Amino acid sequence: MSRKRKSHKKGRNLGLAVLAILVIFMGVYVGHHFYVRYQQEQIIKKEQNSKRLFIQAIAPEAQAMQKQYHVYASITMAQAILESDWGSSKLAADYHNLFGIKGEGANSKVLSTKEYTNGKWVVIKGRFRVYDSWADSIKDHTRLMIKGTAYNQQNYQEVINATDYQTAAKALQKAGYATDPDYAQKLINVIKTYNLDQYDR
Repeated sequence: MSRKRKSHKKGRNLGLAVLAILVIFMGVYVGHHFYVRYQQEQIIKKEQNSKRLFIQAIAPEAQAMQKQYHVYASITMAQAILESDWGSSKLAADYHNLFGIKGEGANSKVLSTKEYTNGKWVVIKGRFRVYDSWADSIKDHTRLMIKGTAYNQQNYQEVINATDYQTAAKALQKAGYATDPDYAQKLINVIKTYNLDQYDR
């Protein structure tokens, strides 16, 4: 009888040990799952916060330029977002150039950039303007819209004359501001996603 009791006891202890291991394993698994999820949520919150701060930083000057020259604030802001990757590109972060505006002379820097040529994206070297602030970059972007290019002073007149941001976005692409064939739609999508048209009012 004693042997049977010992055998039964050993079996029960083994079962409890296995159960304990399973509980610990599940606890670790669930804990890890929630930790990863928490980390992902923190990253998303941080990105959302940085985007909100970027919009707040550029909105006042974009609105001031719209009020004075009728270049939609939403267009200016959407271009800044796309061209500078929310102000995080080297050109924007180090040299305050939000729009990839080219430049010459001492007040410019040579950097790599992507352009869409012959149906594909290629990396090229370009010389870009350097500014003292993002506000100065926005002012210069507006001057470009008003004065046009060296070869066509009326190049961006349709952007200024547009009666809504969708038309302005299409006019920018038509005028050849960017080589990206989807540039206008990308601008429109950014404006819709982040409700940037509220800054046009």
